[in-house]
Amino acid sequence: MAELNTTPLIDVMLVLLIMFIITIPSQTDAVKVDVPSGPMPIVRSLRNELALTAGGQALWNAQPVDDRTLRATLDKSVAMDPAPELHFRPDAATRYGRVDQILAMTAQANVTKLGFVGNQQYGESF
Repeated sequence: MAELNTTPLIDVMLVLLIMFIITIPSQTDAVKVDVPSGPMPIVRSLRNELALTAGGQALWNAQPVDDRTLRATLDKSVAMDPAPELHFRPDAATRYGRVDQILAMTAQANVTKLGFVGNQQYGESF
């Protein structure tokens, strides 16, 4: 007989197909979540904005500050309970060294709630 017996191969393939079908998770499973009824209270945390101009000038809530004042202000804000969010907004033309200097200052002050704002301005640079 010169032919290859394919019956065992087909049997193995059917078993694998059945195993695959069984292991696929069902899409009809539901997860019950308790959703509170009624209006939710609005929770607002304090936010501070630290901006850098193209020349490297630091602005704390739109007020120009020097590095020593900025560090003292960062230390004061971290000591608050709860610590306010810090929104960091460097200008697209600011030198990277200055941005790194300010980020190092925030890291030394142990700022944990830091967010970068205005990142869409960098999309045009690439």
